[in-house]
Amino acid sequence: MATAADVKLQAHAMIDRMAPKQVSAVVTLLEAMLDPVSRALANAPVEDETASDEESLAAAASREWLRDHEPISNREMLAEFGLSEAEFERMGQTPLPADR
Repeated sequence: MATAADVKLQAHAMIDRMAPKQVSAVVTLLEAMLDPVSRALANAPVEDETASDEESLAAAASREWLRDHEPISNREMLAEFGLSEAEFERMGQTPLPADR
């Protein structure tokens, strides 16, 4: 039976034989496998609940509003709350970095 070290060596050897686009695809796959959020999303049940009448009406009203108005950017919304994009990104990090 192969040891973990042997399997890693085999993986490295296989990656060394790949074309750059293949390596990029493997890196993307590995990142998704190692990211807990991606793993949770991949294992989450499929959303099969239909939208309620209220939700459908709200979505239709939003689409109607966008016909006559420019979309509101995330930057503008954050400014309404006194936040910058960098501050908002920092808030989404887990765990939060220490305050500086």
